[in-house]
Amino acid sequence: MRLSAALAAVLGAAAFALPATAGDPARGAVIAAERCAACHGMDGKSSVAEIPRLAGQQAGFITLQMILFREGIRQVPAMQTPTEKLSDTDVESMAAYFASLPSAPPEDRTPRDAALMARGQAISAARNCGVCHLPNYAGRAQMPRLTHQHEAFLAHTMAEYRDGNRVGIDTQMNGAVQGLSDADIAALAHYLAHQD
Repeated sequence: MRLSAALAAVLGAAAFALPATAGDPARGAVIAAERCAACHGMDGKSSVAEIPRLAGQQAGFITLQMILFREGIRQVPAMQTPTEKLSDTDVESMAAYFASLPSAPPEDRTPRDAALMARGQAISAARNCGVCHLPNYAGRAQMPRLTHQHEAFLAHTMAEYRDGNRVGIDTQMNGAVQGLSDADIAALAHYLAHQD
């Protein structure tokens, strides 16, 4: 119950702060160089398959995730130190910086597999992925961009939601992937990773 109250307080504050502030991308670039570049790349285009690409990501989504990390609500050990003592202004500036960068597919993207693409497209349609993430999967507000992500990262993230091991802003994602097999998730990740 305590975690739920803390999450509600953080999300309530974030919901009111996000529309009112845009953040300073120039300030965000300085902070990102210090805290993010080693893993996510200075250009936001992580080359490591398990690390998300932040270039062109929705500022609202990045802001929310950084607050969840900073407050200890979302537990990812690698994100604990980078988010310590960040002010809300710092978080919003980093989000504005990464959102301002052009997005591009990973250079090591796997070749398209027609069978996986068809299966993934069918799963996406049945699960209504394009409703929240938009039909082009570019995301909006606090819904993340799925295009140009690493396939392995997408699969890992969906498995975490399915298995109840990831905190989101609500349980929508947990329900959206509930019942999917590992093979279903692999097909959906392949399909989403190949959207441009």
